[in-house]
Amino acid sequence: MKVLEIGAGTGRFSSPLGIGFGLEPSTAMAKIAKKKGVQMVLGVAESLPFKKRGFDLILIVAALSLFKEPLQALREAAGVLKPGGQIVIGMLDRNSLHGDFYESGKKEGRFSSEAKFLSTTEVSGWLIELGFEKIKICQTLFKQPEKIELIELPQKGSGTGSFAVISAWRPGSSR
Repeated sequence: MKVLEIGAGTGRFSSPLGIGFGLEPSTAMAKIAKKKGVQMVLGVAESLPFKKRGFDLILIVAALSLFKEPLQALREAAGVLKPGGQIVIGMLDRNSLHGDFYESGKKEGRFSSEAKFLSTTEVSGWLIELGFEKIKICQTLFKQPEKIELIELPQKGSGTGSFAVISAWRPGSSR
């Protein structure tokens, strides 16, 4: 499978997951990911420098809220996915305990000050608008991180867990 992580940063997810390609606008972060074995390309999500229908799977983890135009980024992702390809988006759900906390401005910091947090409803709606199918959502992080004593298993849906994962498929022939 040919896999791309958009907003790969330092390769924190790409490298351990064996993802071959990463896109990142920061040269410094891309260099770190490259040292971890990820083939990095400098660029932005809203204008992907890849050929159409070139990837089987696209991963976006905690980066969608940092894109200047997240809908355009998803449109670009759809264009580089093969028919039957999958997109997986991991995100802090705006409609959650942590999302409300960060969005309200109670938490100062580089990440939260630059981010525009999105809801799973909003992102799922965009995916439907772009023609994606078989949209599934699961969630985790039901407590403040310092209060978690045991591994929290993911649950279907969204709204009670702060971290959500949305999976959707581009129509077309399956593998």
